[in-house]
Amino acid sequence: MEQNHLFPVFFKLDQLQVLVVGAGNVGCEKVSAILQNCPAARVTVVATWFAPEMAGITEGYNNVTLVQKEFSCGDLFGKDLVIAATADKELNSCIWEKAKASRVLINVADTPALCDFYLGSVVQKGNLKIAISTNGKSPTIAKRLKEVLNDAIPEQLENVLHHLQAIRDRLKGDFADKVKKLNELTSVLVSKD
Repeated sequence: MEQNHLFPVFFKLDQLQVLVVGAGNVGCEKVSAILQNCPAARVTVVATWFAPEMAGITEGYNNVTLVQKEFSCGDLFGKDLVIAATADKELNSCIWEKAKASRVLINVADTPALCDFYLGSVVQKGNLKIAISTNGKSPTIAKRLKEVLNDAIPEQLENVLHHLQAIRDRLKGDFADKVKKLNELTSVLVSKD
């Protein structure tokens, strides 16, 4: 049976430099997702033209730079992550080659074979964030699961997280003792009664 061998990671995008190449519908979608998840993300968008929506998505974000020009190798300098989101498959492939040569992680939109990482569907309730991946097989399923989890997870969970953090900060003992106590306290969240 096939398995999903992706390693889930949450990037601190306010501490990284992100390049998005392309500013059409897909570029807008990617930039919007980045800013929704991390409003302080440092993003540079390079494109020969910008969809009108991009201005609205990036308005008020001083940490987003829009550069109207063709992609060049120099655009990768100092970048940690790249998203190729153009409608030109040859250009996307070129960006992938340059990113790989520069050892920069890349996501080529709608081309799983050319991705070092995927942008999954995200469920967020305050500090709780759940990313859903179908290993590039079906973004539609990921979207539907996001809807189910958004409805199933109560908004009050943020209060629970704050209380548990306060409890964790007051617990004494070594790591194993703290984990045991927190497991006892949170067992009610998964009880079948």
